[in-house]
Amino acid sequence: MNKNNTALVLIDLQKESNFGITGMDQVISNTKQLANGFRELDIPVIYTRQINRSDGVALSLGEPLKSDGTPCYYNSNEENAEIIDDIQPKDGDIIIDKYRWSAFYETNLDLILRNMGIEHVIIGGVVTDGCLLTSVFDAYFRDYNIHLVRDICAASNQGSHMSALMMIANWVYALKIYDTENILRRMAGKTFDAWEADRADSLHFTPENMQEVFNQLL
Repeated sequence: MNKNNTALVLIDLQKESNFGITGMDQVISNTKQLANGFRELDIPVIYTRQINRSDGVALSLGEPLKSDGTPCYYNSNEENAEIIDDIQPKDGDIIIDKYRWSAFYETNLDLILRNMGIEHVIIGGVVTDGCLLTSVFDAYFRDYNIHLVRDICAASNQGSHMSALMMIANWVYALKIYDTENILRRMAGKTFDAWEADRADSLHFTPENMQEVFNQLL
């Protein structure tokens, strides 16, 4: 992995707050550090935005609606659909608008990555158990090497966040999981720490031992 075959993909770091996502302050702070570090290394930074059209065209089946018939979440006519101010894209960054959870579903993300010669996708964002989870699996199905940055991921509750990360860790072969500091160290050519499974389905957990198993990823 080097800066010529690597891209940072940030999933749906938008102003939408109706989910009540936990830990967003940390996510924003870490994302700002991460994106700035990648720009300094001339590594592409790609943002995705979930867009739900206010006129109802092309909404997902069963998409939650307000009493006036407009989307509850990521409404295209509202500020909530925009990227969070503190981590706004800079000149040269790429923005991918999407209409389903996965960043690869009927978007030009795969085309852009292949055109740039990208083999390694460094990824994180929200929500862990929705748009991030589906984007990670779709990237894996397209034969990208996945590098997940765990401390820029969050969900509406800790149980969903933990279970989604453990499902990804169990079934995305050759996955590596980092925190912000260590992925920046790796890209700078320094020593780093990362989690990597030694076999498929390595994280066996129950409701009782979920936290203990999850801590293996830290």
